[in-house]
Amino acid sequence: MASPTHRRSPLRRRTALLSAAAVVAAGLGAVPFVTSASASVDLARQTLPAGDGWAAHGSGTTGGAQATDARVFTVTDRAQLAKALDPASGTAPRIVRVKGLIDASGGSTCADYAAGTGYSLSAYLKAYDPAVWGRSKKPSGTQEDARKAAAARQAKTIVFKVPSNTTLVGVPGTGAGIRGGSVAVQNADNVIIRNLAFSATEDCFPQWDPTDGSKGEWNSAYDSVTLRGATHVWADHNTFTDAPLYDSALKTYFGRKYQVHDGALDITGGSDLVTVEQNVFHSHDKTMLIGGSDIDSVGKLRVTLHHNVWKGITQRAPLARLGRIHLYNNHYDTAKLNGYAHSYSINARADARIVAEYNAWTLSADRKVSQLLSGDGTGAVAGRGNTVNGTVTDVVAAYNASAGKKLRTTAGWTPTLTAGLRTSAASLPAELARTAGAGVLTEQGTVE
Repeated sequence: MASPTHRRSPLRRRTALLSAAAVVAAGLGAVPFVTSASASVDLARQTLPAGDGWAAHGSGTTGGAQATDARVFTVTDRAQLAKALDPASGTAPRIVRVKGLIDASGGSTCADYAAGTGYSLSAYLKAYDPAVWGRSKKPSGTQEDARKAAAARQAKTIVFKVPSNTTLVGVPGTGAGIRGGSVAVQNADNVIIRNLAFSATEDCFPQWDPTDGSKGEWNSAYDSVTLRGATHVWADHNTFTDAPLYDSALKTYFGRKYQVHDGALDITGGSDLVTVEQNVFHSHDKTMLIGGSDIDSVGKLRVTLHHNVWKGITQRAPLARLGRIHLYNNHYDTAKLNGYAHSYSINARADARIVAEYNAWTLSADRKVSQLLSGDGTGAVAGRGNTVNGTVTDVVAAYNASAGKKLRTTAGWTPTLTAGLRTSAASLPAELARTAGAGVLTEQGTVE
């Protein structure tokens, strides 16, 4: 190994110079961020290392690495981002480099979207007040039609569809991110999303559904990143948050929170072969859904989550249905943050088969080990090597000891795509605080 030209930490040297296979062979704990080819490869042209989770299965995930110079775009505003991602330009490899923080609204407001549609919140509340409308049917009629029209305008502005063979990457050192937007990978294959801060993804026009639960709910659209029918996707070193508008500041109508936030990163609609690593999820409620319903897609929804940080997360980290999900070397912090109080971390339902190993929980004094997991009695969590406040703990047994609907303890499959897996979770909280999330990568994919 050549000597570095300037002093770097051992962690940075390892991530810069070792391939995924080499890290595993050497028994090193840090997860690699770079391709096995060379650390000198431009961040935007790096591909998922071999063996790095389900997205490495089969043909692997290369995104836009082979893009010609004419298919490399650097964007700084909403219009440029939309043009660079235009599906009409085909599916030849492309790289979209986001420089700085992009406001997905382009300056438009909720009032702008509603203008001319006839929608107003006051009129909507009057029309569908349970005392008038009742609780047995969903809203319909003039104001609901107007709400849909306004919502369609917002969607046209803030939703960005990512075509196949695309790398969407933040330019290091620029505070790269997308504020108020929703990145949709729908029926697309071979996509990389890296080094981006996603914030303030908000629905201007939540729908009231009096039939949702016993008290009704306000339901919003727009995940910060949504995968539907997507295959071979690598989401790496991103940050997801509701900031600056937290749920604690939201108003209440009809006795329920006027919820403007949906998911952070949802994986549904038969999506498959996804690796989510080195991301930070914080200050959010329903964070990650794997499988949109109990009949989403049997035989798909194969997802790997590793070396991610979850803090100030109320639930769904993840909630999984049907798929084969591998969770390793993640850090969960259950302390209340920005008003978001922990409910559970991992939920296995609808025959989800989860292998959860060598993850670390930092358990706050108000929570119990038995509250870390959840399920409907049909899902499985096979756990080993997980720690709670630094002590190896059988989190599945703790949950089952107090749960009416118990988790199965065998998943029926064995993960093999485990690049960077370390068999001790002891130092994960400190390490991931330095290495996960947006803004820590250089142009060569190393950690500053």
